[in-house]
Amino acid sequence: MGRERISQGSTFETMIGYSRAVVDGRWVFVSGTTGYDYSTMSISDDVVEQTRQTLANIDDALRRAGSSAADVVRVHYLLPDADDFEQCWPLLREYFAEAMPAATMMVVGLSTPEMRIEIEVTALKPEPLSA
Repeated sequence: MGRERISQGSTFETMIGYSRAVVDGRWVFVSGTTGYDYSTMSISDDVVEQTRQTLANIDDALRRAGSSAADVVRVHYLLPDADDFEQCWPLLREYFAEAMPAATMMVVGLSTPEMRIEIEVTALKPEPLSA
């Protein structure tokens, strides 16, 4: 089983040289993902709206990898302002409700001041059913 790269067409992927996600066997590694709407390359000023779009971007990558939020085993939350994190909890709790992954939140600088949250996930797809 080879390595599969998944792109979402973000200009960042081309400019920086990375894939939104990489699938290797049952493992799915989703790159740090922000709240950009990649169809318009626009981003909301609101951290909760950014979180919603970020999760939609991650969900699309996971789905295209043959995975889902239920398969996520690890999540990293990256925020420049720790005070923004609590506002995001309801969306995060809902999205990761089934998986309840191991999680870490870090306060970091992000690429641009518009970015208020970045999320990176690792998923392990279920074993295929045997015949």
